[in-house]
Amino acid sequence: MKKEMLINVAQPEESRIAILEDGQLEELYTERASADNYVGNIYRGKIVNLEPSIQAAFVDFGVGRNGFLHISDVEPQYFRQGGYDPEEIMRESDELAEQAAKRAREQGRNQRVFKGGRPRVKPPIQDVLKRGDSILVQCIKEGIGTKGPTLSTYISIPGRFLVLMPALARVGVSRKIEDDDDRKRLKKALLELSPPKGLGFIVRTAGAGRTKQDLSRDLAYLLRLWKAIHRRLTESEQPGVIYEESDMIIRTIRDMLTSDIDAIQIDERGAYERAKDFIRLVMPRAAEQLKFYEGTEPLFHHYKLESEIRKIQGRTVPLPKGGSIVIDPTEALVAIDVNSGSHRSDSNAEENALQVNLAAAREIARQLRLRDLGGVIVNDFIDMRKESHRRKVERALHDAMARDRARTKILRTSPFGLVEMTRQRIRPSLKRSVYKDCPCCSGRGVVKTGESMSIEVIRMLALASRNEHIQRITVRVNDEVAAYLNNKKRREIMHMEEAGEMTVQILGSEGLFPEHMEMDCRDKHGESVEVDS
Repeated sequence: MKKEMLINVAQPEESRIAILEDGQLEELYTERASADNYVGNIYRGKIVNLEPSIQAAFVDFGVGRNGFLHISDVEPQYFRQGGYDPEEIMRESDELAEQAAKRAREQGRNQRVFKGGRPRVKPPIQDVLKRGDSILVQCIKEGIGTKGPTLSTYISIPGRFLVLMPALARVGVSRKIEDDDDRKRLKKALLELSPPKGLGFIVRTAGAGRTKQDLSRDLAYLLRLWKAIHRRLTESEQPGVIYEESDMIIRTIRDMLTSDIDAIQIDERGAYERAKDFIRLVMPRAAEQLKFYEGTEPLFHHYKLESEIRKIQGRTVPLPKGGSIVIDPTEALVAIDVNSGSHRSDSNAEENALQVNLAAAREIARQLRLRDLGGVIVNDFIDMRKESHRRKVERALHDAMARDRARTKILRTSPFGLVEMTRQRIRPSLKRSVYKDCPCCSGRGVVKTGESMSIEVIRMLALASRNEHIQRITVRVNDEVAAYLNNKKRREIMHMEEAGEMTVQILGSEGLFPEHMEMDCRDKHGESVEVDS
């Protein structure tokens, strides 16, 4: 399988990165220069408000809007401020983890015990933090809508193969590295490098199979970075940024450049030079994979990606052999409906439903990555009678989501045939980044018909006709509404004019929104008169 990374920076306002597998778009990342990107940045913050009812604090971290810090994201070292012993709390948490693993084994499930993680039982936030406290936080999720960014005191600084986690105070290996021999080898190699006491390091998934020399180079880089962060902490006590994540290009190359990527192409000289310097510094063996795109045709057009990107925003996504999925993001969740459409197999309806559902499971995982959809997701697959077929679809969805870098959790098929799942939401979806709510429909996706708007206008005219001060009314509406009023409602309007001793003028314009209604009421002196709606 040929795997390529295409980086489009021809427009300075926007950077786009596409991951292709055998020519098919599998992942897409977009970043606007005008957008504020806080995720991954580390800030000195100050507690400005505490909300015991939701066990959260609001933090001023110097960006003009407050961040949200939940008690689950407060690191145990802050518990000392409330008179709690962090070590005792961690011991209790480890005991609970062992008990949970024991119960899982009794039920026939294999579950590893990961000690030293976040404590399961935490003291009340009002006991450990107070207004005015200075706190070191990292942004872990962009603000969405009116919600501010989500913060955490569990600092995490990623390198190429390691992650520095100061609060961890131990070394470990990513849970996604499942080979036990490789896990033991990597942990042993990391311990032999003698990382400083008090700092924690985790071998990332990208570190699987790497040598001790690779880990050593990454360890030295992260330690230099941590010293620079410490130095900046002492320079200022005001809320503000301490460490900024790299731009999207460097960040994506760092996180996603693995041995299975055959080529990286960049279409802008400055970005190419920046990426080349970073690769030579961090992963010199991959320098040959980086190429500067010199074609005259735009990079994404050359690979026929622009049309594919336009399809991403569509509500309906066709499946390769017939059928489709319909994606409807809402405020609370994402609803995905699977339709068989014209897909027909030679066998029975049950087999037909299975084949469509298997194809839909793969496409759903792909669309969630491409659109960057998160939160609660409800998948309505075509009903299947056989339990074995339902399990096949669940496994297909699990396998397709395994490559997703966002954390996901998938439940079994419900009695109603729904598969519920959650996907980690880090930043606003691609749709929110590129589009805004339509001013005509306010994001509903539909507008009132000309008949409905005409009825509303008649109601407002009836209300205005009861006001003895009004002598002249001018109504400005969309052309379609004006035509309906002047043709089908003219007699009613004439009766209102006679009853209210006034004149009514209907003006239509194609340039007005379908739901636009402007009513200007005047008295005999030409003064404006307000009508209560």
